[in-house]
Amino acid sequence: MANIITLARILLIIPFTAFFLTNAAWNLKAALVVFIIASLSDFIDGRVARARGETSALGAALDPLADKLLVAAALILLTRNGVIHGFGVIAVLIIVLRELLVSGLREALGARGGSLPVSMLAKWKTTTQLVAAGLMLAAAPTGIVGESLRSAASGFLWLAAVLTFWTGALYVRQAAGLLRAGSLE
Repeated sequence: MANIITLARILLIIPFTAFFLTNAAWNLKAALVVFIIASLSDFIDGRVARARGETSALGAALDPLADKLLVAAALILLTRNGVIHGFGVIAVLIIVLRELLVSGLREALGARGGSLPVSMLAKWKTTTQLVAAGLMLAAAPTGIVGESLRSAASGFLWLAAVLTFWTGALYVRQAAGLLRAGSLE
């Protein structure tokens, strides 16, 4: 059941993107509703997995991937339409590139029998990314709140970027030590 919820989160990126790209006054409001549903599924699938004892290697791989895909889709689309612009694009690059880097490190370690377990700080990072993207959607010119929320949304985006960079640096250090030592757990 938990993996089905996670897969649904990935599939929700399709209607999210379709609403986002629709040329209508309500498009970002509808996109935000789908984004919120998808974001909440991140918390639901974990609770379901633990409650039902459904933890699996597939779920452990799919869950963070679903988060990364959802956040990346939102941030790329928000950058595309100019809601995120200027120095905000740097925050988006920090987030997207770190996620690619850590995924690559996990793959390299996995091929050697090692792993990079998800830290509590990385869980907070994901939550901050989801909130930041949601706030940016709400702060868009045709969003639910509009541009009056832009400063707070930008602040949250930068908080997400800082946490993303920090957790990425910690993972790179940990992975480099494991790969250099050749002693993988």
